Amino acid sequence: MSAATSPEVIKEPSMVKQKEMIAGNYDRLTSTKESGEKVVSTFVPGNLNELIMCFDMVNNLPETNAIQNGMRKVSGGMIMDAEKAGHSEDVCTYVKADIGMMGRGNIAPNGKPMPAPDMLLLSYTGCFTFMKWFELLRHEYKCPTVMLQIPYQGDGKITKNMRDFVVKQLKEEVIPMFEKVSGVKFDIDRLREYLKNSAKAEDNLVWVLESAKNRPSPIDAYFGGVYYIGPMFTAFRGTADAVEYYDLVRKEIEQRIREGKGPITPEGDMKEEKYRLVVEGPPNWTSFREFWKLFYDEGAVVVASSYTKVGGLYDQGFRHDPNDPLGTLADYCLGCYTNNNLPQRVELLEKYMNDYQADGLLINSIKSCNSFSAGQLLMMREIEKRTGKPAAFIETDLVDPRYFSHANVKNRLESYFQMVDQKRSGASLAAA
Repeated sequence: MSAATSPEVIKEPSMVKQKEMIAGNYDRLTSTKESGEKVVSTFVPGNLNELIMCFDMVNNLPETNAIQNGMRKVSGGMIMDAEKAGHSEDVCTYVKADIGMMGRGNIAPNGKPMPAPDMLLLSYTGCFTFMKWFELLRHEYKCPTVMLQIPYQGDGKITKNMRDFVVKQLKEEVIPMFEKVSGVKFDIDRLREYLKNSAKAEDNLVWVLESAKNRPSPIDAYFGGVYYIGPMFTAFRGTADAVEYYDLVRKEIEQRIREGKGPITPEGDMKEEKYRLVVEGPPNWTSFREFWKLFYDEGAVVVASSYTKVGGLYDQGFRHDPNDPLGTLADYCLGCYTNNNLPQRVELLEKYMNDYQADGLLINSIKSCNSFSAGQLLMMREIEKRTGKPAAFIETDLVDPRYFSHANVKNRLESYFQMVDQKRSGASLAAA
């Protein structure tokens, strides 16, 4: 999911490139009446962008639209519209922002109305809300809907049975529906070419994320990370544009490492790296800049985050494999972070704490996102026990401005950094 519509003080070539890519996709989406292209709506975790491209369809992602509206600070009214229409305060605010957006003319960031989808593709990857969301969209648009059922990793592993089940659905349900709606015959060799592009881009994305192991880290893997994951997690994975984008980003970060620089922030290069954090949970989008500033003003850099894995755990070894096109799509869907059980999530966070030499864990608990929030306090206590490092808990929301309290978050963060300092002092005294 990308933050590329938010204006940046510093414009590196990769930022310009990504902004152009996202603007181009919205222009393509809002021009389908003229072009005759068909539109498929789907979700970010487990999305099948390479397969979608095989049928010359345009990928529309409702989550990304909600994020864009949140960052442009227009989601609040949309959410209130949805609540007035009967949706509960506890419903995912991405859903309510999307429903409210439809009621306000479904206007894209380029100011033009979004097209109605020709098809809904639901790949269920650990978030039950997705199913209810698409029920609402199906009722609204009355278009063909196909569900790709993804078994949950309840036991913490992907079995052959689970994989075969997903591949069978791709062959017998998903691909036939694409052919029917698009009028384009499936070409597996075309899919292989897109998957080759994906694997190339994924290699560079992983290098970028792992560059945070350097001291100082040249990136912020949470706030800055949402820029880096944007093309890979959305409508660009598998494209030549994505390959070029990640090549650009890698070169820029290699240069930052050579120069010993920290991350770029909205106010320029970050100066001193005082704290290295691992963060669990999505960011707050309506106050994204203010939220980020609370960290970099304190010299806090996020060196690893779980949120930047919702669209694939590439840094744990997964790559799209052109030699097994449908099998690799199944592996991708099954392996997304939100499809992992709690023990797997704890193990990943513990690994990040150790591999990235973090000073502590911070959890941003999202009020309306059960997929992330369930079990987070348990995870926090477990990480403290395993690593001996301090952990803290703050609360915001995705795109509902009513649930971001700047003063509250600031106070909690300041208290947390004091706790980190005390832990360090204790460790220094013990060593002495």
